[in-house]
Amino acid sequence: MKGELSPPELIDRLARLAFSLAGIEQRKMFGYPALFLNGNMLAGLFGHGVVLRLPEPERQELIAAGQAVSFVAMGGRVMREWVVVNEPQRIADGALGELLEAARRYTAAMPPKAKKAARRRAK
Repeated sequence: MKGELSPPELIDRLARLAFSLAGIEQRKMFGYPALFLNGNMLAGLFGHGVVLRLPEPERQELIAAGQAVSFVAMGGRVMREWVVVNEPQRIADGALGELLEAARRYTAAMPPKAKKAARRRAK
């Protein structure tokens, strides 16, 4: 599930904004930078866009304002809790930081994701 590369300036911006979020782990998902809390993904990059896991009111507000669309994963599956901001360069750092914080709060209310057991390699 890999598409176009994210621009380096967007990667740096996400990392910089994530630094101020409490308890966040930065790692990759499908080759893109992503933010996790308690094992649950809350935001990340997908090509030139920023994907965010948000509650319904915030998702609908962003969509109505024309700032985001529902996130459709490769294969055409609509990800119900997710939106993608396709032009994040048009959103100021403060506003994008607030969206990331909203995603962090929403994800914090979820139960921690259970860690998968390590696979043993056959010899």
